[in-house]
Amino acid sequence: MLDYTKDELLSLIDRTPEKFNEWKQDREDVDLSEVDFSNMTLREIDFAGVDLNSSSFADCDLSLVNFTDADLTSVDFTRATVTECDFTDSLLTSADCSYANMTYCNFAGCDMAGCVLSETNLANSDLSAVENLASARYDNDTSWPESDLMPNDFDSVCQDDLSALKDDEEAPMQSDGEY
Repeated sequence: MLDYTKDELLSLIDRTPEKFNEWKQDREDVDLSEVDFSNMTLREIDFAGVDLNSSSFADCDLSLVNFTDADLTSVDFTRATVTECDFTDSLLTSADCSYANMTYCNFAGCDMAGCVLSETNLANSDLSAVENLASARYDNDTSWPESDLMPNDFDSVCQDDLSALKDDEEAPMQSDGEY
């Protein structure tokens, strides 16, 4: 079996994804952490079980990608179009999905603690069995799927967390310099 560098694997994924999928079948520990996939179009790639920690999929077009059981900790999905991808049992902790369109995706068992979902479109994605969604960061512009695809106890109303603290600029200052 051939061993590839990360750059060679990136080229293989870009040019002949079916060869990457075939090569990956015989591998248990595939490390693609910190790889820059930005602006790529990826279809039907098998990233199941792959370490993609701190990689970037910013501005990518992803469809039918299998991220099952993948480590997506701190991955950048900003402005990506993610359609019909499988995130079952993956780690999306601290991932940035701001401004992404993540539609028709399966997030069953996915850990989303600290995941940033600001202005993310999650329409028609299944979040019903997601873990730690209440620990994700989202805003009033996050588009959620219908309630039957959401966890029963989840409140999608945006609540400011400590990171959203703002200076009280409108508090009048008293003549002695106190507020």
